[in-house]
Amino acid sequence: MDSLSRNRIARNAINEIDDELSTRFIELDPKGYFLLRLDRDSNELVAEHFSNDIDEHGRAIDPETGEILACRGGEPRKPKKIYRGQTAKQLGIQLTEGEGPLPLSRLDHALYLGRELQRAESSLLQGTSYVQD
Repeated sequence: MDSLSRNRIARNAINEIDDELSTRFIELDPKGYFLLRLDRDSNELVAEHFSNDIDEHGRAIDPETGEILACRGGEPRKPKKIYRGQTAKQLGIQLTEGEGPLPLSRLDHALYLGRELQRAESSLLQGTSYVQD
């Protein structure tokens, strides 16, 4: 078997593992959530932090209204804070080592953001589109 075939088989195995892990239950971070995007004009990664509360059923609710936050639709919310950086590492350090109260309280959330920031940085460098997972 040649190197290209071995790499293809390894990539398929990795994709299967990732797909399976993506179906697991994830507890939401009570400090909020992030929407990541690229700002190609400034050549930066942008992380918009939105606050939320978690109800007794583990659902994210608006801290002001108590309404369940829908994944899609609804009125646009304003971010609590916007973080910007030219690299995934630079932005990641702001989120985990920055001044004041940090916007993360869960390690799984921090790891997820690290993976997503790496993907976003690659998209920025390659000029490809980025869609947050």
